[in-house]
Amino acid sequence: MHIHESAENYLEAILILSRSLPVVRSVDIAAELGFKKSSVSVAMKNLRENGYITVTDAGFIYLTDAGNEIAAKIYERHEFLSAWLQRLGVDKKTATEDACRMEHDMSAESFAAIKQYVNTHG
Repeated sequence: MHIHESAENYLEAILILSRSLPVVRSVDIAAELGFKKSSVSVAMKNLRENGYITVTDAGFIYLTDAGNEIAAKIYERHEFLSAWLQRLGVDKKTATEDACRMEHDMSAESFAAIKQYVNTHG
């Protein structure tokens, strides 16, 4: 299950938005990520064709089980790494930006090892 970083970012944004909005639309994703609606529309088409989202006739976007699995993994990594970096003394803005880069490239094995170490040693 390997997809491009941009697709992971879109899925993560849909997950985050779905927690605060009654429904998620392309315009919401565009506003969240700072992208043009046309770019988001192309990405949503690709995500739909690959089975990561469904889109209703009204334009409401929902994660499929596969999409939710990826989004949840990326979001967990982001939250964990950002909090960990802040505990190490990195300012919030930098920690968030660095976590965003790290969350996509780190192997599951390395993330699990870091998580276990941090949870065991503080």
